[in-house]
Amino acid sequence: MALRPRDLASRMAARRKRGDGFLRETFTLPRDEARLKARDFLNRYPKAAYMSAVESWRELPGDKIEFTMRRLASAD
Repeated sequence: MALRPRDLASRMAARRKRGDGFLRETFTLPRDEARLKARDFLNRYPKAAYMSAVESWRELPGDKIEFTMRRLASAD
């Protein structure tokens, strides 16, 4: 059975070390809503205090974007 790109991405994501102090949230939204959600996240958790960032993203069929936002938990 051949691996699909999505399967490979899921396997790679599972290998990431999660004990790095970051909290992560993954979203799947239409492109325009994804842009607004990312801006809202970065406004709520500024990079200077939370080291927040878009950690990864990819385009899905139907003009949807799957993306993961991260931020430091210790800044709460």
